Amino acid sequence: MIIAAIKYFDCFSGIGGFRSGLEQAGGYECVGFCEIDKHAETAYRAMYNTEKEVFYHDITEIKGTELPDFDLFVGGFPCQPFSVAGKRLGFEDTRGTMFYHIARILETKHPAAFLLENVPGLLSHEGGKTFNTILSALSALGYSIEWCLHHSADFGVPQSRRRVYIVGYLRTECAGKIFPIPHSAGKTPDRIIDGAQGSIVYSTNGTAVTQCAGSGGGGGRTGLYLIDMNPDAEISDNARCLIARYNSGITHHKGTNSGVLVECSNGQNEPLSANPENTISVADKQGILHRGRVRRLMPLECWRLQGFSDEQFNKAVSTGLSDGHLYKMAGNAVSVPVIAAIGKRIREVIFNDTT
Repeated sequence: MIIAAIKYFDCFSGIGGFRSGLEQAGGYECVGFCEIDKHAETAYRAMYNTEKEVFYHDITEIKGTELPDFDLFVGGFPCQPFSVAGKRLGFEDTRGTMFYHIARILETKHPAAFLLENVPGLLSHEGGKTFNTILSALSALGYSIEWCLHHSADFGVPQSRRRVYIVGYLRTECAGKIFPIPHSAGKTPDRIIDGAQGSIVYSTNGTAVTQCAGSGGGGGRTGLYLIDMNPDAEISDNARCLIARYNSGITHHKGTNSGVLVECSNGQNEPLSANPENTISVADKQGILHRGRVRRLMPLECWRLQGFSDEQFNKAVSTGLSDGHLYKMAGNAVSVPVIAAIGKRIREVIFNDTT
């Protein structure tokens, strides 16, 4: 069936990762969205033209009979109940029951297709029973289902983020034609210093660690990164004088705000000690010299790692949102380029539109 525009409903919309991805894929039109977080809603409205769209604050309050017609349902339903980083209460967690409201809407509206996203932990939760329950419920509604685990780094964003994507459709002749989506081989995070979460240091040459909702403090889940600074800094036998504004930024004064990290040949990494050491030269075979400082990612960088544009970020910032909220939104978002690739395949296969 060829249609002018594929209309979709954006549920658990966050800052619109699905929306931005489908816009990039082309041929899609949003008829409405649902988001319970008022800060994410504020950002969403600033980033997109939602004037003619319906809005719902809470999916539990949506009456399917009142929704406008749509061809595609999309949503990344709450992942905390299934994440290996959480308590994994599954459907015992009220957020886990959000899936049943998805099923309720699908049963009432019966759109031609749906696209869902969640964490890999969904596959193994309760030994696979939870995922089986979800697939069985969707199948009972008359949908053929495909699912695949995709890595965001394989789609052009330098972030290590694995997520499971589930596509359902009513046309049985589409079976087996959605997944897997062709992609390139992604990189993995390049650790410079190991340690506990919040103290691990990564190289900016590798892929960033997975962005999470709690990415905002003390390095958080964004990881800590060694940023090259003052490449002409002198190397001395003693540590530089510590100043109150040590991490204030780049300076033209040699030896100020410039840390030195030595990566030893045995794989161990150590900062310069407080005691005098022998001078370390760049050509020293015992180690590789890094000059720079360690810092966490900025909110803008986190948004970029999810595939959002600087223009979109600036629109969200203009509403007065705090850094904490901006970090959370990036961590909760779905990676835009992955959705763009899947959206293009859905358009071509399910809706017979190759334009």
